[in-house]
Amino acid sequence: MTYARTRSKFLGLVLALGASAAMAQAWPTKPLTVVVTFAPGGSSDIVARLIAGPLQAKLGQPVIVDNRPGAGGTIGAAITAKAAPDGYTLLLSNSAPISISPFMLTTPSYDPVKNFSHVSYIGSVANVFVVHPSVPAKNMAELIAWIKAQANPVNYGSGGIGSIGHIVGETFKNEHGLKMEHVGYKGSSPMHNDLLGGNIKLAIDTLPQNVPFMKDGKLRALAVTSPARAAMAAEVPSVLELGQKKLVAENFLGVSGPAGLPPAVVTRLHAAMAEVLADAVVGKRLEDLGIAGRKMSPAEFTAFVQNQVDEWTPAVKASGAKLN
Repeated sequence: MTYARTRSKFLGLVLALGASAAMAQAWPTKPLTVVVTFAPGGSSDIVARLIAGPLQAKLGQPVIVDNRPGAGGTIGAAITAKAAPDGYTLLLSNSAPISISPFMLTTPSYDPVKNFSHVSYIGSVANVFVVHPSVPAKNMAELIAWIKAQANPVNYGSGGIGSIGHIVGETFKNEHGLKMEHVGYKGSSPMHNDLLGGNIKLAIDTLPQNVPFMKDGKLRALAVTSPARAAMAAEVPSVLELGQKKLVAENFLGVSGPAGLPPAVVTRLHAAMAEVLADAVVGKRLEDLGIAGRKMSPAEFTAFVQNQVDEWTPAVKASGAKLN
């Protein structure tokens, strides 16, 4: 390579880096969109709206929540993965579209690690087995016996195809040889309408939005899917203490963007999110929602996502669940 070509290439690289740094320094100069992969009312939506206001205050630009449910969360995730890597389209990332749903597709439209910049880990939340009061089962052993005694398959609901509730349900079914059929809803709210009305008798759903129904006696909780009992429902045993270690599953929540976000944008967004999560009001609200957080750098969050993918892929394949 000639000196002139080498110098030209070097200058081009310097200019590109300079432009990237300048853009990142000025960022953001317009509204940000946070894509939520489920319908309003679920944990992802609640958390997105909880952080939107404080994040807007930190960044000085509006933060808009955009619900894009469907296909196990892959519709919203694909929108984000294909967006310009400028920091203006973000994803309220969670276990379904990142760790589970891509591996239920014959041809995934994105790679959950390579096609995203995973910026900020928020926390994790347990799922819960809940039944309509008409179900006589008072614990998991009685639930298994009740399902086996039914002439027809028992329908169970979740917040959507590809959700953790879906995969846990399929694992539960396969582990105990049960006759069960999954009914995937576009979020927890429409699922609760059918569950509370007795149209379905069983659901596996994130814990927080079920606690009010549990306290009112409208639903009965049999087990949480966390390794230990959840503080917000301490009377409910964990699947691990019941000897059901294959059912241990927690839904993580975070903020991610398309792959290739400028490092300075990642740094600023991560710092802003750290301040939001450190806010006492936000922290208390997350605690009330049953979301347990811990600090992670973007690199640690990315490694966490890779580990989640490695752990969930075998379970998804073993379940036989498909999106197409």
